[in-house]
Formats: sequence, C-alpha cells, structure tokens
Amino acid sequence: MRRTIHLAAFSLAALSLSAQAEVLEIQWDSKGRFEKAVSVPPGKFAELCGKLAKGDKVGWSFKSEGPVNFNIHHHEGENVAYSTKQTAVNSGEGTLDANSAQEYCWMWSNKGSAEISMTLGLRR
Repeated sequence: MRRTIHLAAFSLAALSLSAQAEVLEIQWDSKGRFEKAVSVPPGKFAELCGKLAKGDKVGWSFKSEGPVNFNIHHHEGENVAYSTKQTAVNSGEGTLDANSAQEYCWMWSNKGSAEISMTLGLRR
C-alpha cells in the first residue's frame, strides 16, 4: 500500500511538472503570421512546432524579459538536427530555410530561477 501511495504521488508530481512546459502548434493567420506572448517558468521550456514544405522560408523573432536558451530544430529519425542554437539570449531574429519537408520546432528554455515573459513571432 505504501508503495502505491508513493507511486501515485510521484505520478502526480510528474504530471504537474510536465503541465508547466508549453508546447504550441503554429497556427498561421490570414496574413501568414503567428504571434504569441508566453511565460516560461524556471527550469521549463516553451516550444512552437509546425510542418513546413521543402523550400519554405519562415522569418522568426522573439524578445524575452530574461535570458533564455533558444534553438530551432527538427528530427531526423532518432537524431535532432539544429538550424540555430543560442545560449542565454534576450532576443533574436532570423530566417529559417526549410531544407526538407517535415516538422520544425522553435524552442526557448528557461534555466534561471524566475519566470520569464516573452513575445514571439513567425511570418511566411
């Protein structure tokens, strides 16, 4: 019985931690844009993913109130390929050129001890 209670408590703790991370799907507006304000709790991340066609170009930008680790990645089988990778930045911008048709993800990680608010935007 005691083991069951500990497992249940562990499961609830794991669920509450995973609920803190935010994974968003890109939903383009009629002008080919996606904009969002998010808060990233300490030790968590926000991730924005969407399928792109080979040759698509997506402009991206973000501004945060504190330093975040940022990357753009996609999966090649079990491997992760990074198009961009930055550490401890408060802003960034650039253009992603999709070299293959697949899902690409923009990810911001908060390694600090306080919640960080940020705004992000994508444009086709």
